[in-house]
Amino acid sequence: MKTVAFRTDASLQIGTGHVMRCLTLANALKAKGSECLFICRAHEGNLIDFIRSNGFETKVLPLREETTSTSHADWLGATWGDDAAQTIDALSDFDVDWLIVDHYALDARWETLLRPYCSRIMVVDDLADRPHDCDLLLDQNLGRDPSDYTDLTPADCQLCIGPQFALLRPEFAELRAFSLRRRSNPQLRQILITMGGVDQNNATGAVLTTLGKCDLPADIQITVVMGPHAPWLADVQSAALEMPWPTEVRVGVKDMAQLMADSDLAIGAAGSTSWERCCLGLPSLMMVLADNQREVAESLSELQAAFLLLNTSGLPVILDRISADIALIANMSEKSSTLVDGRGVNRILMELAV
Repeated sequence: MKTVAFRTDASLQIGTGHVMRCLTLANALKAKGSECLFICRAHEGNLIDFIRSNGFETKVLPLREETTSTSHADWLGATWGDDAAQTIDALSDFDVDWLIVDHYALDARWETLLRPYCSRIMVVDDLADRPHDCDLLLDQNLGRDPSDYTDLTPADCQLCIGPQFALLRPEFAELRAFSLRRRSNPQLRQILITMGGVDQNNATGAVLTTLGKCDLPADIQITVVMGPHAPWLADVQSAALEMPWPTEVRVGVKDMAQLMADSDLAIGAAGSTSWERCCLGLPSLMMVLADNQREVAESLSELQAAFLLLNTSGLPVILDRISADIALIANMSEKSSTLVDGRGVNRILMELAV
């Protein structure tokens, strides 16, 4: 049995996406017979209890101090050297075959120190902005090219680049045919709003405020999805009660694929859920809520696979265009669905040889 360790974090600053995609891969590895453990720091807004509820042992690193800095390095809650030493200690009782690192604050310096404590290292990255010492690197983003990592990784590092490697839970591939089939008759009756598990700046509230002033069909229904640690959750729940149409706020959902498949249009952050929406051909209006989302949003927009919203003030114009020409929805669905088939995890499992 292989042992796979994940070093990743969630917090109010980091968000939940890194942990969630690692959990997706961990569940697939577990199904193949591997033992998986997580190493996470106790940031405010962490998902440690959630990881454990999924059946994975989780080693908790102490928090030196919280920070609101936008620097990725400062999001670590420790120096990279201290983090490496603490991670080495957490791995002391394990014979690790793969160490999988998904953290913007860690780079080749950290990875080199961890080399003696694992057989191989895989890095999950989105930025291509720092060197890595790894055997396998995944960057699932559209617009990225393998050449972006030529000078940042060892010559023998295996590169898995592009949304065909997106780490999606199996239910997305399972619901893909159903979702695409129901879009053969495009309509605008069900809107899904997903601004990330944290949504620290309350983009969801801004969307609801603007949406409430739009001219939408009388029978429209709106579903809002938020994470349990979202700081503006109570405010959004109050705002939902004031909407002109039935608006449900759901927290910590476990059926996101079904929600997306049943929706006609999504308004969401251009994060990792972009690939979930593409897999299901769900037409999307995207907002950039973090710098690392910008390249993905612009690439999808250029391909006409989604609309890019610079801010919520653009919502009425785009919704008016869609209402006047429902074929815009069909076009987005067709373009986006060609990018992701939902089988990225299987491709990564083959690279991991498990």
